[in-house]
Amino acid sequence: MAVPVNAAKAKSRKLPAKRSSVSLKRIMSNRYLYLMLLPTVLYFLVFEYKPMYGAIIAFKSFNPFVGVADSPWVGFKNFEKFFESYYFFRLLKNTILMSFYSLLFIFPASLAFALLLNELRLKKLKSFLQTVSYLPHFISLIVICGMIIDFTKPGGIINSLLLGIGLISEPVQFLILPEWFRTIYVGSGMWQSLGWNSIIYLAALSGINPSLYEAAVVDGAGRWKQLTHITLPGILPTVLILLILNVGTLLNVGWDKIILLYNPGTYVTADVISTFVYRRGVMEADYSFSAAVGLFNSVINFTLLVLANRISRKTTESSLW
Repeated sequence: MAVPVNAAKAKSRKLPAKRSSVSLKRIMSNRYLYLMLLPTVLYFLVFEYKPMYGAIIAFKSFNPFVGVADSPWVGFKNFEKFFESYYFFRLLKNTILMSFYSLLFIFPASLAFALLLNELRLKKLKSFLQTVSYLPHFISLIVICGMIIDFTKPGGIINSLLLGIGLISEPVQFLILPEWFRTIYVGSGMWQSLGWNSIIYLAALSGINPSLYEAAVVDGAGRWKQLTHITLPGILPTVLILLILNVGTLLNVGWDKIILLYNPGTYVTADVISTFVYRRGVMEADYSFSAAVGLFNSVINFTLLVLANRISRKTTESSLW
Protein backbone atom coordinates (compact mmCIF):
# COMPACT_ATOMS: atom_id res chain seq x y z
CA MET A 1 0.00 0.00 0.00
CA ALA A 2 1.45 3.38 -1.02
CA VAL A 3 2.06 5.95 1.68
CA PRO A 4 0.63 9.41 0.91
CA VAL A 5 3.22 12.07 0.16
CA ASN A 6 2.00 14.41 2.89
CA ALA A 7 2.08 11.63 5.48
CA ALA A 8 5.65 10.70 4.50
CA LYS A 9 6.74 14.35 4.82
CA ALA A 10 5.09 14.65 8.22
CA LYS A 11 6.81 11.45 9.36
CA SER A 12 10.22 12.72 8.16
CA ARG A 13 9.69 15.97 10.07
CA LYS A 14 9.05 14.06 13.29
CA LEU A 15 12.27 12.00 13.07
CA PRO A 16 14.76 14.77 14.11
CA ALA A 17 12.68 15.62 17.17
CA LYS A 18 12.46 11.94 18.10
CA ARG A 19 16.20 11.46 17.63
CA SER A 20 17.01 14.52 19.72
CA SER A 21 14.77 13.28 22.52
CA VAL A 22 16.49 9.88 22.43
CA SER A 23 19.92 11.54 22.54
CA LEU A 24 18.82 13.73 25.46
CA LYS A 25 17.56 10.69 27.36
CA ARG A 26 20.82 8.89 26.68
CA ILE A 27 22.82 11.84 27.96
CA MET A 28 20.69 12.13 31.09
CA SER A 29 20.99 8.41 31.80
CA ASN A 30 24.79 8.69 31.56
CA ARG A 31 25.08 12.14 33.14
CA TYR A 32 27.48 11.01 35.87
CA LEU A 33 29.87 9.58 33.30
CA TYR A 34 29.79 12.87 31.39
CA LEU A 35 30.45 14.76 34.63
CA MET A 36 33.50 12.58 35.24
CA LEU A 37 34.66 13.36 31.71
CA LEU A 38 34.12 17.12 32.12
CA PRO A 39 37.43 17.93 33.94
CA THR A 40 39.42 16.22 31.19
CA VAL A 41 37.53 18.09 28.48
CA LEU A 42 38.06 21.40 30.29
CA TYR A 43 41.77 20.63 30.71
CA PHE A 44 42.25 20.09 26.99
CA LEU A 45 40.18 23.13 26.08
CA VAL A 46 42.05 25.47 28.44
CA PHE A 47 45.60 24.12 28.32
CA GLU A 48 45.81 22.45 24.90
CA TYR A 49 43.40 24.08 22.42
CA LYS A 50 43.22 27.65 23.69
CA PRO A 51 47.04 28.16 23.57
CA MET A 52 46.97 27.14 19.89
CA TYR A 53 45.78 30.69 19.19
CA GLY A 54 49.28 31.86 20.10
CA ALA A 55 50.74 29.88 17.19
CA ILE A 56 49.92 32.81 14.89
CA ILE A 57 52.95 34.67 16.26
CA ALA A 58 54.98 32.37 13.99
CA PHE A 59 53.65 34.54 11.13
CA LYS A 60 54.20 37.83 12.98
CA SER A 61 56.99 39.93 14.44
CA PHE A 62 55.71 39.46 17.95
CA ASN A 63 56.04 42.34 20.39
CA PRO A 64 54.94 41.42 23.94
CA PHE A 65 54.17 45.09 24.70
CA VAL A 66 51.46 45.36 22.02
CA GLY A 67 50.16 41.78 22.21
CA VAL A 68 49.51 39.02 19.73
CA ALA A 69 46.69 40.70 17.80
CA ASP A 70 48.47 44.04 17.23
CA SER A 71 51.88 42.64 16.31
CA PRO A 72 52.72 43.17 12.60
CA TRP A 73 52.40 40.29 10.13
CA VAL A 74 55.55 39.04 8.41
CA GLY A 75 54.17 35.97 6.63
CA PHE A 76 56.62 33.08 6.22
CA LYS A 77 59.69 35.17 7.00
CA ASN A 78 60.41 33.31 10.26
CA PHE A 79 60.14 29.94 8.52
CA GLU A 80 62.46 31.07 5.71
CA LYS A 81 64.91 32.29 8.32
CA PHE A 82 64.93 28.85 9.95
CA PHE A 83 65.21 26.91 6.67
CA GLU A 84 68.12 29.08 5.54
CA SER A 85 69.82 28.84 8.92
CA TYR A 86 73.19 27.13 9.28
CA TYR A 87 71.72 24.96 12.04
CA PHE A 88 68.67 23.65 10.11
CA PHE A 89 70.10 20.41 8.72
CA ARG A 90 72.06 19.72 11.90
CA LEU A 91 68.97 20.11 14.08
CA LEU A 92 66.83 18.02 11.75
CA LYS A 93 69.47 15.28 11.52
CA ASN A 94 70.03 15.13 15.29
CA THR A 95 66.29 15.09 16.02
CA ILE A 96 65.54 12.31 13.53
CA LEU A 97 68.51 10.18 14.60
CA MET A 98 67.77 10.55 18.30
CA SER A 99 64.11 9.61 17.82
CA PHE A 100 64.89 6.83 15.36
CA TYR A 101 67.42 5.20 17.69
CA SER A 102 64.96 5.44 20.58
CA LEU A 103 62.24 3.84 18.44
CA LEU A 104 64.63 1.21 17.10
CA PHE A 105 65.92 0.05 20.49
CA ILE A 106 63.45 1.06 23.22
CA PHE A 107 60.21 0.08 21.46
CA PRO A 108 61.12 -3.59 20.72
CA ALA A 109 62.96 -3.92 24.05
CA SER A 110 59.80 -3.07 25.97
CA LEU A 111 57.83 -5.60 23.92
CA ALA A 112 60.47 -8.31 24.46
CA PHE A 113 60.56 -7.58 28.19
CA ALA A 114 56.77 -7.94 28.42
CA LEU A 115 56.90 -11.26 26.56
CA LEU A 116 59.62 -12.54 28.89
CA LEU A 117 57.64 -11.50 31.96
CA ASN A 118 54.57 -13.21 30.56
CA GLU A 119 56.50 -16.49 30.28
CA LEU A 120 57.60 -16.45 33.93
CA ARG A 121 55.71 -18.89 36.12
CA LEU A 122 57.27 -17.85 39.45
CA LYS A 123 54.91 -15.12 40.67
CA LYS A 124 57.28 -13.70 43.28
CA LEU A 125 60.12 -13.37 40.79
CA LYS A 126 57.76 -11.82 38.25
CA SER A 127 56.48 -9.27 40.79
CA PHE A 128 60.03 -8.43 41.86
CA LEU A 129 61.20 -7.83 38.27
CA GLN A 130 58.16 -5.71 37.51
CA THR A 131 58.69 -3.56 40.60
CA VAL A 132 62.40 -3.06 39.88
CA SER A 133 61.76 -2.20 36.23
CA TYR A 134 59.00 0.31 37.10
CA LEU A 135 61.05 2.26 39.64
CA PRO A 136 63.17 4.37 37.21
CA HIS A 137 60.00 5.83 35.71
CA PHE A 138 59.05 7.39 39.07
CA ILE A 139 62.46 8.90 39.78
CA SER A 140 62.71 12.63 39.10
CA LEU A 141 64.38 13.48 35.81
CA ILE A 142 66.84 15.76 37.59
CA VAL A 143 67.86 12.88 39.83
CA ILE A 144 68.14 10.59 36.78
CA CYS A 145 70.41 13.07 35.00
CA GLY A 146 72.48 13.50 38.16
CA MET A 147 72.93 9.74 38.32
CA ILE A 148 73.94 9.63 34.65
CA ILE A 149 76.52 12.37 35.22
CA ASP A 150 77.94 10.55 38.24
CA PHE A 151 78.01 7.18 36.49
CA THR A 152 79.72 8.50 33.34
CA LYS A 153 82.35 10.76 34.91
CA PRO A 154 86.02 9.59 34.88
CA GLY A 155 85.75 8.16 38.39
CA GLY A 156 82.25 6.76 37.90
CA ILE A 157 81.00 3.20 37.89
CA ILE A 158 80.94 2.86 34.08
CA ASN A 159 84.59 3.85 33.69
CA SER A 160 85.53 1.59 36.59
CA LEU A 161 83.78 -1.39 34.97
CA LEU A 162 85.29 -0.74 31.55
CA LEU A 163 88.76 -0.35 33.06
CA GLY A 164 88.26 -3.50 35.09
CA ILE A 165 87.44 -5.68 32.08
CA GLY A 166 90.09 -4.06 29.93
CA LEU A 167 87.90 -2.40 27.28
CA ILE A 168 89.54 0.98 27.87
CA SER A 169 93.04 1.89 29.05
CA GLU A 170 92.17 5.24 30.63
CA PRO A 171 88.98 6.94 31.91
CA VAL A 172 86.69 8.50 29.30
CA GLN A 173 84.69 11.69 29.81
CA PHE A 174 81.59 10.41 28.06
CA LEU A 175 79.36 13.49 28.34
CA ILE A 176 82.02 15.75 26.87
CA LEU A 177 82.55 13.63 23.75
CA PRO A 178 79.84 14.27 21.09
CA GLU A 179 80.03 10.73 19.70
CA TRP A 180 78.84 9.23 23.00
CA PHE A 181 75.85 11.48 23.65
CA ARG A 182 73.26 9.57 21.59
CA THR A 183 74.33 6.26 23.11
CA ILE A 184 73.98 7.66 26.63
CA TYR A 185 70.62 9.26 25.82
CA VAL A 186 69.09 6.14 24.27
CA GLY A 187 70.62 3.74 26.81
CA SER A 188 69.40 5.72 29.79
CA GLY A 189 65.99 6.11 28.12
CA MET A 190 65.72 2.36 27.79
CA TRP A 191 66.52 1.94 31.47
CA GLN A 192 63.91 4.55 32.40
CA SER A 193 61.02 3.32 30.25
CA LEU A 194 61.60 -0.42 29.77
CA GLY A 195 59.31 -1.58 32.56
CA TRP A 196 56.75 1.20 32.32
CA ASN A 197 56.21 0.75 28.58
CA SER A 198 55.73 -2.99 29.07
CA ILE A 199 52.56 -2.44 31.15
CA ILE A 200 50.38 -1.93 28.07
CA TYR A 201 51.74 -5.08 26.45
CA LEU A 202 51.16 -7.08 29.63
CA ALA A 203 47.57 -5.83 29.72
CA ALA A 204 47.10 -6.91 26.10
CA LEU A 205 48.64 -10.31 26.86
CA SER A 206 46.23 -10.83 29.74
CA GLY A 207 43.34 -10.41 27.31
CA ILE A 208 44.29 -13.41 25.18
CA ASN A 209 41.94 -16.36 25.70
CA PRO A 210 43.77 -19.09 27.72
CA SER A 211 41.83 -21.78 25.88
CA LEU A 212 43.85 -20.97 22.77
CA TYR A 213 47.05 -22.01 24.55
CA GLU A 214 45.35 -25.14 25.88
CA ALA A 215 44.26 -26.12 22.38
CA ALA A 216 47.76 -25.43 21.06
CA VAL A 217 49.30 -27.69 23.73
CA VAL A 218 46.87 -30.46 22.79
CA ASP A 219 47.93 -30.07 19.15
CA GLY A 220 51.58 -30.42 20.19
CA ALA A 221 52.66 -26.80 19.81
CA GLY A 222 55.71 -25.76 21.83
CA ARG A 223 56.45 -22.39 23.45
CA TRP A 224 57.87 -20.90 20.27
CA LYS A 225 54.86 -21.84 18.12
CA GLN A 226 52.51 -20.57 20.84
CA LEU A 227 54.41 -17.28 20.79
CA THR A 228 54.38 -16.87 17.01
CA HIS A 229 50.85 -18.20 16.34
CA ILE A 230 48.89 -17.01 19.40
CA THR A 231 50.72 -14.43 21.52
CA LEU A 232 52.10 -12.11 18.86
CA PRO A 233 48.96 -12.10 16.67
CA GLY A 234 46.88 -11.51 19.80
CA ILE A 235 48.73 -8.32 20.76
CA LEU A 236 49.51 -7.16 17.20
CA PRO A 237 46.77 -4.46 17.14
CA THR A 238 48.12 -2.97 20.39
CA VAL A 239 51.69 -3.05 19.08
CA LEU A 240 50.66 -1.31 15.85
CA ILE A 241 48.69 1.41 17.66
CA LEU A 242 51.68 2.16 19.90
CA LEU A 243 54.00 2.13 16.91
CA ILE A 244 51.79 4.63 15.09
CA LEU A 245 51.77 6.91 18.14
CA ASN A 246 55.55 6.66 18.42
CA VAL A 247 56.01 7.51 14.76
CA GLY A 248 53.67 10.46 15.20
CA THR A 249 55.99 11.90 17.87
CA LEU A 250 59.19 11.13 15.98
CA LEU A 251 60.44 14.73 16.16
CA ASN A 252 59.39 15.26 19.79
CA VAL A 253 62.64 14.43 21.54
CA GLY A 254 62.77 14.92 25.31
CA TRP A 255 64.34 18.37 25.39
CA ASP A 256 64.43 18.62 29.20
CA LYS A 257 66.69 15.60 29.57
CA ILE A 258 68.97 16.80 26.78
CA ILE A 259 69.27 20.26 28.31
CA LEU A 260 70.32 18.73 31.63
CA LEU A 261 72.99 16.60 29.95
CA TYR A 262 74.37 18.47 26.98
CA ASN A 263 76.89 21.31 26.71
CA PRO A 264 78.16 23.52 23.84
CA GLY A 265 80.82 20.92 23.07
CA THR A 266 78.19 18.28 22.28
CA TYR A 267 75.79 20.50 20.29
CA VAL A 268 76.96 18.84 17.07
CA THR A 269 75.18 15.59 18.03
CA ALA A 270 72.95 16.61 20.97
CA ASP A 271 71.23 19.80 19.83
CA VAL A 272 67.69 19.04 18.58
CA ILE A 273 64.76 21.15 17.43
CA SER A 274 63.13 21.38 20.86
CA THR A 275 66.34 22.50 22.62
CA PHE A 276 66.94 25.05 19.87
CA VAL A 277 63.43 26.40 20.38
CA TYR A 278 64.07 26.66 24.13
CA ARG A 279 67.29 28.62 23.66
CA ARG A 280 65.90 31.00 21.04
CA GLY A 281 62.46 31.44 22.58
CA VAL A 282 63.16 31.52 26.32
CA MET A 283 66.79 32.51 26.68
CA GLU A 284 67.02 34.90 23.70
CA ALA A 285 63.35 36.02 23.75
CA ASP A 286 62.96 35.49 19.99
CA TYR A 287 59.37 34.36 20.36
CA SER A 288 58.20 34.53 16.75
CA PHE A 289 61.17 32.59 15.38
CA SER A 290 60.93 29.88 18.05
CA ALA A 291 57.16 29.61 17.46
CA ALA A 292 57.79 29.09 13.74
CA VAL A 293 60.31 26.33 14.47
CA GLY A 294 57.93 24.69 16.93
CA LEU A 295 55.02 24.89 14.47
CA PHE A 296 57.18 23.31 11.75
CA ASN A 297 57.98 20.49 14.18
CA SER A 298 54.29 19.94 14.98
CA VAL A 299 53.25 19.90 11.32
CA ILE A 300 55.87 17.28 10.48
CA ASN A 301 54.78 15.14 13.45
CA PHE A 302 51.13 15.37 12.39
CA THR A 303 52.04 14.41 8.82
CA LEU A 304 54.02 11.39 10.03
CA LEU A 305 51.11 10.33 12.26
CA VAL A 306 48.63 10.47 9.37
CA LEU A 307 50.96 8.57 7.02
CA ALA A 308 51.75 5.87 9.59
CA ASN A 309 48.04 5.45 10.36
CA ARG A 310 47.16 5.16 6.66
CA ILE A 311 49.91 2.63 5.97
CA SER A 312 48.87 0.54 8.98
CA ARG A 313 45.20 0.61 7.96
CA LYS A 314 45.96 -0.52 4.42
CA THR A 315 48.41 -3.26 5.38
CA THR A 316 47.03 -4.67 8.64
CA GLU A 317 43.52 -3.13 9.04
CA SER A 318 44.59 -1.80 12.48
CA SER A 319 44.64 1.97 12.89
CA LEU A 320 43.79 4.86 15.18
CA TRP A 321 40.91 5.99 12.98
